[in-house]
Amino acid sequence: MTQFDEREKSFETKEAHRRELEFKATARRNKLLGLWAAKLLGIADADADSYAQDIVMSDFDEPVGDVLRKIMGDLRAKGVDTSEHLIRTKMDSLLEEARKQVSDEA
Repeated sequence: MTQFDEREKSFETKEAHRRELEFKATARRNKLLGLWAAKLLGIADADADSYAQDIVMSDFDEPVGDVLRKIMGDLRAKGVDTSEHLIRTKMDSLLEEARKQVSDEA
């Protein structure tokens, strides 16, 4: 294997690892967001965990958009005063927290 091939393989390995960590961080962010929303909705304990898992699963159809729509719809349906900006801001802060958690675990 040439030095170029080795460098290319190394880059591909690093990129695959980075993508895996980002996927895990996004899933973790969605779980944290689901737990945050569950609290606002008055959902507790095992039901909150179940709700958070539903949020994680909703991300597989359309990343970010489905999660945002589900959270916003659920909060509005319960009469919780919210906005898209508030939820996006929370998503951003939780993504940073999730990245740190995933990085610490790696």
